[in-house]
Amino acid sequence: MHGHSGAGGRIAAANLPADYRMLTLKTAPSAATIVRIGSDTMALGSFIGQYAATFTRQFDDGEDGPQRRVKSLYLYSESPGTGKTTTAAALLNEYLTVHYIGSLKRNRQALDRPAYFLDVNEWQTDFNAFNRPRVPEDVAAPAAERYYKAQRIAQSVPFLVMDDVGVREASEAFRADLHAIINARTTDGLPTVYTSNLPMAELMRLYDARLADRVRDMCVEISFQGGSNRGMR
Repeated sequence: MHGHSGAGGRIAAANLPADYRMLTLKTAPSAATIVRIGSDTMALGSFIGQYAATFTRQFDDGEDGPQRRVKSLYLYSESPGTGKTTTAAALLNEYLTVHYIGSLKRNRQALDRPAYFLDVNEWQTDFNAFNRPRVPEDVAAPAAERYYKAQRIAQSVPFLVMDDVGVREASEAFRADLHAIINARTTDGLPTVYTSNLPMAELMRLYDARLADRVRDMCVEISFQGGSNRGMR
C-alpha cells in the first residue's frame, strides 16, 4: 500500500496529502462529530461505518443494478476544520484497503490506482496558471500537464474524493471541465466523495443547474455541525 519506501505505492498514486496517509476510520478524529443527514442527527462514526461496509460492492461487477452501487457522499459545513477532508481521506484509505485485500482474496490483480484525491482548489489554481495572459511557458506548460492528467484520472478512477468543491467562482471553461468529470462518473456509476463549505443547493448559484443536478445523483448530503476541531490532534 505504501511502497518499499513507505512514501509510495497505491497511497502515493492516490495523490493523498501526507498528513492523511495513515488515517483510518478508527483513528480519524472526526468520528464523534455530530452530523445531520436529512432530518436525522447522529454521530458521524455510526453512519460512516455502515457506508464503508458497502465498499465490498466494488466486486459485484454490476450484476445487482444501480441500487447496489457504492453511493456518493457530499460532506458539507459552513465552518472550516470540522473534519470533512479528514473523513473523506479516511474513507479513501478504507476503500484502498478493501480493494487490495478483496482483490487478493479473489485472485485478482489489484489496480495500481483504485482511488484518487483531487484538491479542486489546487486544480483550479493550475487552470488559472496556464490561462492567464503573459504567463511564462515554463510555468504554464507544467500546470497544464498536471491539470489534464488530474482530469483524466478523476473521470475514470473507481473511487474519487473531490475536496473543496465550490471554494471559488469559476469560469465557463473550468466549469465545463468540472462537469466533464462529474458527468463521466455519474454516467458510469462511480462513487465520489465531495467536500464543500457550501450546501449542495448552493452549487447551482456558483456553477450551474446542470452540474448541481449531476452532483445530487445517487448522493447523500451530510451536514457537519459545530465549529472547527483544528488544533485538537
